[in-house]
Amino acid sequence: MRIDFQKMHGAGNDFVMIDGFTREFDLAPHQVQRICDRHFGIGGDGVIVVQRPKTVDTDGYMHYFNADGTLAEMCGNGVRCAAKYLVDNELAGGDGHVTVGTLGGVKPIEYRVGINGVEYATVNMGKPILTPEAIPIAAHADALTANGQPYVRDRIIKTPWGSVTFAAVSMGNPHAIWFLPELDTLPEELFPDGGERALATMDISRIGPYLEKHPDFPQRTNIELAVVKNHSEVHIRVWERGVGETLACGTGACAVAVASVLTEQTSRKADVHLPGGVLNIEWAESGEVLLGGLVALTYTGEIELA
Repeated sequence: MRIDFQKMHGAGNDFVMIDGFTREFDLAPHQVQRICDRHFGIGGDGVIVVQRPKTVDTDGYMHYFNADGTLAEMCGNGVRCAAKYLVDNELAGGDGHVTVGTLGGVKPIEYRVGINGVEYATVNMGKPILTPEAIPIAAHADALTANGQPYVRDRIIKTPWGSVTFAAVSMGNPHAIWFLPELDTLPEELFPDGGERALATMDISRIGPYLEKHPDFPQRTNIELAVVKNHSEVHIRVWERGVGETLACGTGACAVAVASVLTEQTSRKADVHLPGGVLNIEWAESGEVLLGGLVALTYTGEIELA
């Protein structure tokens, strides 16, 4: 089976985009794994099949696969790329707005067009999910929001490197946020290069797999390591469930921004810096989270799948 594709990214979070409007696809996990393999395939953090709308209030549907072949509820950067795909290929849009259906619900998106099609897109991610059983996390709420909603602020998990404290947020998929203390207090083994102790030098390839599959997270979880710089800037690294470390993660950036506000570390607008770029997050007074950032087409091609 020969498939045409477009390769896109949002802040380095990259996806293989496939047209499901004119041809139906039922990709098997091994086919998704092959597509996302950076040595034997195209390479990507996930595969997005852009399909016809499933409801009258949407312009298209994003069927999103993690790199390991599992279906994911939502991907913030992925749905922004899906909007670019719909508009640039004249499948929808034209007025600066497009609406995309996902397993995590319907997502309204505003976009800005440049010389290379859609160049900036902001998606309304809806309200964060804070109820422990809905995230899900096997923990009791230990704090209340300003309007009295229970949430998990300080879940202590024992690890091989000592006890770690997490906040838990879902943006349609689960996230566990570790606000890093003074880095000098962390074990040396988390900085294997023996150089400067910094967020960039932490061994996330050791931390991520252990915490992703911790029993506290019955559906596994995404892990964010976060350092708050000031009231409007946070630096993070992300270990994505079913993928590994990615250069950016839209839902992860949103989850960190929400947790930063809940823990009184930032304002409701913050720039979240990731290895692949900056995402602009606003947790509006309405309770909805807006995720904005650049999107780009990298290249097009075709691949033969068995």
